[in-house]
Amino acid sequence: MPQVGIVMGSDSDMPIMSKAADILDKLGVSYDMNIISAHREPQEFFDYANSAEERGYKVIIAGAGMAAHLPGMCAAIFPMPVIGIPMGGGALNGTDALYSILQMPSGIPVATVAINGGANAGLLAAKILATSDAELLQKLKDYKEGLKEQVVNKDKRLQEVGYKNY
Repeated sequence: MPQVGIVMGSDSDMPIMSKAADILDKLGVSYDMNIISAHREPQEFFDYANSAEERGYKVIIAGAGMAAHLPGMCAAIFPMPVIGIPMGGGALNGTDALYSILQMPSGIPVATVAINGGANAGLLAAKILATSDAELLQKLKDYKEGLKEQVVNKDKRLQEVGYKNY
């Protein structure tokens, strides 16, 4: 049964949303991914959000651009954590979506990552799940150690070849 629901309003969001899925794949976290427009197909959206808990979701990752209602509407219905990913692009380069997701009314929180922050949304979902999953917590610790090793190796290469040849 999937633990995370990944939902986006358009297939144009796929390059960012796939980064969340890639992280969850690396960590062995199960998920479903859907394209559902809260504006263009409201009944399908309400069916999705109302049945998310029944389907086993513990976290929803919702990506949206411009007015960005999808994450907030998920949070209004789904009783567990929702992570919003504001999509870049449009006339305001994603700041409209960022503000829309951040400025939720009291009582309807949405955790918000950076504009186009798909990977961090996947990591945050995994961290939420890891509060009750010791095996996943260890995978997250190992992932973080791998990030450290990447930086150490990059510095080692820089020291060996110098910045002009890097």
